[in-house]
Amino acid sequence: MKTNEQLQTLFEHYLAQTDFPAEPQLLYAPIGYSLAGGGKRLRPMLTLLSYAIFDENVQQALPAAAAIEVFHNFTLLHDDIMDNAAIRRGKPSVYAKWGRNVAILSGDAMLIYAYRLLGMLPAAQVPKVLAAFNEMALEVCEGQQYDMDFEEKQKVSVVEYMHMIELKTSVLLAGAVSIGAMLGGAPDEDCRRLRRFAIELGLAFQLQDDLLDSYGDERLGKAIGGDILEGKKTFLTVTAMSHADETTREELRNLLADNRMAAEQKIASVKAIYDRLDVPHLAEQQIELRFERALAQLDTLSADVVRTAPLREFAIGLLGRNK
Repeated sequence: MKTNEQLQTLFEHYLAQTDFPAEPQLLYAPIGYSLAGGGKRLRPMLTLLSYAIFDENVQQALPAAAAIEVFHNFTLLHDDIMDNAAIRRGKPSVYAKWGRNVAILSGDAMLIYAYRLLGMLPAAQVPKVLAAFNEMALEVCEGQQYDMDFEEKQKVSVVEYMHMIELKTSVLLAGAVSIGAMLGGAPDEDCRRLRRFAIELGLAFQLQDDLLDSYGDERLGKAIGGDILEGKKTFLTVTAMSHADETTREELRNLLADNRMAAEQKIASVKAIYDRLDVPHLAEQQIELRFERALAQLDTLSADVVRTAPLREFAIGLLGRNK
């Protein structure tokens, strides 16, 4: 079996061989720029690791892994337009560097290229993989719409927020593992269990991201308190609203809506409310619960524990856990 590091290298080499035309430059240069941004390669790694549980020849899954990574980066190009985001992974976003129209069209081309990659799979496997990919892609769009709806919605419950991040974040991970397992010849029940693993892992990952945005540090690649300054609804916000009395809820609403307050003061004031309501601890509890549920799914697979170990190791590393 290949190590996780070897799988990462294998994927990076495959992606680097992707040959985009030189012209028109403003269509293809932003695609190369986006894909060269790196990131965790979380989704293609999940595809390869899930495939490797059931079959050794992971090269067969590379087109699908690349398709999922290209699709993910396509969503980021369009997300940055919707969010008016100037920075992506510590450098100018495609939207900021080339403008709205280029980001839209290059993103469209990336989506088409993702389908082209799926077409490189063995013909007998394409219909099933395509069905899973399409379901995943539509759910991601649904999640993005809910996220935008929440910007205008006065009250968002914890249940609503969890459903939104399941669609926006978790289903892409679920699609990645399901497609990898499917290509590797996994039984249907194992595919379902791996999907549940990825849903729970994705929830834990997003909740940890929410927590670290306010309680991490700038070594993570973004300034602390960005969500607070944007007035964004996160797990911390909706949990605080659900646990606060009306006076505190109104105070928090006013703070999040105040664009004149100094940034440091605003962040400190909102975090003081979070601390008073024990929100960081509640977030940690939920992260741990979701993470435990994810790992528990791996224990139910028909495959030997030796074969599931690399995927378990990857999940543990992703969340920085010790078990």
